[in-house]
Amino acid sequence: MIPKLHQNFIDNTIKTLKKDHRILGIATGGSYLTNNMDEFSDIDFVIVVKPEFIKQVMDERYSIAKNLGNLLSGFTGEHVGEPRLLICLYGPPLLHIDLKFVSLDDVAARVENPAILWEKDKLITEALKLKEPHFPIPDLQWLEDRFWVWVHYSATKIGRKEIFEAIGSINFIREKVIGPLLLMKNGKLPRGVRKIEVDAPEYVNLLAQTVPNYDINSCIDSLQVLIDLYLELREYHSTDKLIRHFDAEKYSRAFLEEITIKSNSF
Repeated sequence: MIPKLHQNFIDNTIKTLKKDHRILGIATGGSYLTNNMDEFSDIDFVIVVKPEFIKQVMDERYSIAKNLGNLLSGFTGEHVGEPRLLICLYGPPLLHIDLKFVSLDDVAARVENPAILWEKDKLITEALKLKEPHFPIPDLQWLEDRFWVWVHYSATKIGRKEIFEAIGSINFIREKVIGPLLLMKNGKLPRGVRKIEVDAPEYVNLLAQTVPNYDINSCIDSLQVLIDLYLELREYHSTDKLIRHFDAEKYSRAFLEEITIKSNSF
C-alpha cells in the first residue's frame, strides 16, 4: 500500500504536470513497482518531454520542481552519472523525490519497465516497445582486473595507519564488488548492497564482519573476509573465458600478511 504522503505527492504531480503542454507523460519505478513503498521510500519520477522542448524543460526544471511542493533543496545527478536527474527534498513532512526529465526519443533506454502514471495518446507505451529494459550487470573480468589492486590499495592505507581511508576503501569493495556478486548469485539485480539483508540473508552475518571498527586489526580482518568472499563468488560466477590474475592475487595477499605481522608488533 502506498503511504498517504507519497500518494498525495503523486496525485499532485500528475495534476500539475498535465497542464504543461511540453510534457507527454509521467512514469515511476523503484519500490512503487513491487508495491513495497513505506514511509522511508522515495519516489522516482520519469517525466517524458516532447523532443523539441527537452532543452527548454531542462533549463526550467528547478522552477518545475518548485511547482510540485515545498522544495527545500535540489541538485542535479552528475555524481551518479545522470545529469538529467534532479534530486529533491520536499517538506515538511520530509519526502525525497527524484525527477528525471527524458525526451520521448530516449525513454526506451531504461533499466526497468516503469509504471506509467499518466500519458498522452499512449506515446510512452508505444515508445517502450522499441527496446527491452537492460540493467547494467557487472563484468566479472572487469572486477578481476581491479580487485587485487583495490586489495593492495586498502592494505597500504592500513599499513600507513590511515584508518579512515582504509575503512572507506573496504566499504567501496563491499558495495562495488561483493554486494553485486552476492545479489546476482541469488538471482537479484546487482544494486550494490541495497536490500541485501532481505535478498541474501544467509550472508548477512558474514558481511557484518566486513564492516570494520576504527582499528587496524579490525580493518585487516574485514579485508580478509572480503577476499575470502570474493574468491568464493569468483568461482561461482566464472566462465572458461575468465582470466584470473593469480600473481596479483598472490602478491597482494602476501602484502596484506606482511601488514598483519607488522600490526601485531605495534
